[in-house]
Amino acid sequence: MTYIYYVYIMASRQNGTLYVGVTNQLERRVSEHKLGYNKGFTSQYNVNRLVYYETSDSIEAAIMREKQIKKWKRAWKVKLIEKTNPEWLEIVLR
Repeated sequence: MTYIYYVYIMASRQNGTLYVGVTNQLERRVSEHKLGYNKGFTSQYNVNRLVYYETSDSIEAAIMREKQIKKWKRAWKVKLIEKTNPEWLEIVLR
C-alpha cells in the first residue's frame, strides 16, 4: 500500500500561533485539531486552521522536512505560508 505523507502548518489566526506537524491522513488530523481531541499545545492555543501543507511519498522525507521547518525562524515559516496562501485563508480539504 502506498501512502502520501503530509507536512502541514496550522495557525490560530493570521500571523497567530503556529504548529507544524506530519501525518499520512491530513483530513483526519486536521479534524482532530479542530475538535481538540489531543489535549496539548494546539488545543491550549486554539491552533485549528490549516494554512499550509506539502506532500511526500516517503515518511522519512516528511519527518525530516517537518523537523527542518520546526527549526526555522518564525519569519521563514510565515514566508512559506504566504508564498501559497498570502491571505492565510483556511484550507478546506475534500
